[in-house]
Amino acid sequence: MFSIFYSFLILGIFSTNLVYSEVPDWSSNSELPGNEICEWHKEHEVCYRDGNRANIYELESNQLEADLLNGAKHSLFYPVTVTNLAIPNDSVERFFDEEDSSPLRNFIFRIAKKISKFRSMDEIFSWLGLHKYPKDEDQRTPNPIPFMGREIQKQRMGVTTHRLHGTKATTFSCAACHSSNLFGVKVLGMTNRFPRANEFFHLGQSMISKVPSAAFQMFFNPTKEDLYIFKRAKHALKFVEVKVPLEVGLDTSLAQVGLSLSKRSEDEYASMNPWKAKFPRRNRLRDVPADSKPAVWWNLKYKTRWLSDGSIVSGNPIHTNFLWNEIGRGVDLRQLENWLVENTDTIKELTAFVFSTEAPRYQKFFPNKINIAKARRGQKLFLKNCSGCHGKYEKAWDSPADLSYEEQLETTKVWYHKKTPVIDVGTDPYRAQGMRYFYKDLNRLKISETIGTVVKPQKGYVPPPLIGIWARWPYFHNNSVPTLFDVLTPDFKRPKSYIAVPAHDPSQDFDIVKNGYPRPDKIRSPYREDEAFHFSATRAGTSNEGHTTMLLDDQGREKFTNQQKLEIIEFLKTL
Repeated sequence: MFSIFYSFLILGIFSTNLVYSEVPDWSSNSELPGNEICEWHKEHEVCYRDGNRANIYELESNQLEADLLNGAKHSLFYPVTVTNLAIPNDSVERFFDEEDSSPLRNFIFRIAKKISKFRSMDEIFSWLGLHKYPKDEDQRTPNPIPFMGREIQKQRMGVTTHRLHGTKATTFSCAACHSSNLFGVKVLGMTNRFPRANEFFHLGQSMISKVPSAAFQMFFNPTKEDLYIFKRAKHALKFVEVKVPLEVGLDTSLAQVGLSLSKRSEDEYASMNPWKAKFPRRNRLRDVPADSKPAVWWNLKYKTRWLSDGSIVSGNPIHTNFLWNEIGRGVDLRQLENWLVENTDTIKELTAFVFSTEAPRYQKFFPNKINIAKARRGQKLFLKNCSGCHGKYEKAWDSPADLSYEEQLETTKVWYHKKTPVIDVGTDPYRAQGMRYFYKDLNRLKISETIGTVVKPQKGYVPPPLIGIWARWPYFHNNSVPTLFDVLTPDFKRPKSYIAVPAHDPSQDFDIVKNGYPRPDKIRSPYREDEAFHFSATRAGTSNEGHTTMLLDDQGREKFTNQQKLEIIEFLKTL
């Protein structure tokens, strides 16, 4: 999930809602600021505004700088201390590192290591898709990553080790899913291309639930504090249900929240009743996929409702993110509500930072590679065919002033919908439909009332602002389209499969012409041989259909030639 706030002063309780001083408008009636223009597109009036909420609290520069720094730290180091699902850090590290004279214990260790295939905690975090902290500040990084202290910097981005109940307990922060490596540059606020958080939860649940506390005590030799953390996690997992994503690169957080709620009581705090956990309510998310990719943060400043389907119609998305994260970690919702009430400054700082984030610029990674004449032709095609959904982008090159090459590439103004729309363009509907299966459970929670969050199922998805779209491959909410060229191609001509690869080497891991993943025969080893990186668009939930009618003329023929598609892509690279 954000923009920047004005003086977020004293928290009070009015009736049942959190009340702040000088808060942004988080209601369903909120609109973007700025000047307004309205146009007709396909018999519908579309109204845009040229403002955004990058400084959502309207803070003065000194306060803004301080809040952004703290907010960045909160995104890297998970601030919620009432989380129940954490790893007893010291005991697990000893599992990997210690040698013991007991033949039985050594035998168990050898077997466990062989089964798990992990030889260290760092290998686990690497498999989870977590990236190392940058050693030096990189000028291509749009959102500077603050120094977190030597001990934290030794970990990977997204790993958080709290001091809880007298011991070290490890969990994961926002950066686990919302940071990425882009050709050697760590970008905070960008989608993690290969998040495995849900898969890890699934693995942890299946293993921890089968390990008696006595066995953990015997073979891990934990302190009493570590044993407590283990028992607490074991208890929490009784009220958590996880699905493994259909494809690597997607997550099943929606299902994890919905199914976990089905294992709790139906009262206003979703009480954790062991009987309910053993016999959960029926929920279609057990059988219906609702997978999606993690969002980029820099778009939030232009939006007034949240998630890919726009179903969160009111409320601060940071509040909602904490709530959903913790439901999926087996939290006591009374404790979480108290934490939110007591930590308003933390919420404010994180919200301010997330809303302020910027997208990586193409020209920083590929200097002098954009053909301005070609991009200007693409701009005209975009305005005529795409702006009604994705907004309008004014360029410095439209000015009569004599500008340098770099100056011409600047986007001087973004016109996006004054209220975030949801549009059904025929893309895979399963993710959007998934919200219908548990939104009532969310809305009746007392904590949802307290934080002002309202969820309303939608039909379709939000046509996102296209700032930084070049860096966001693969495309669609379900990662089903490997390149921008394929997005601009009718669905019946799109590839039904592709091979994913981390963005390490721009010459090998990126198709600079079509903007996205290279052709399968161009993918380097070992990803070509690893089935985990092979994406299929042939299943329910991963279909690459849709977004096609706008690509065809009245006779059903393609609107754009291949050359015109490349011109539009050239324009999009400048955003």
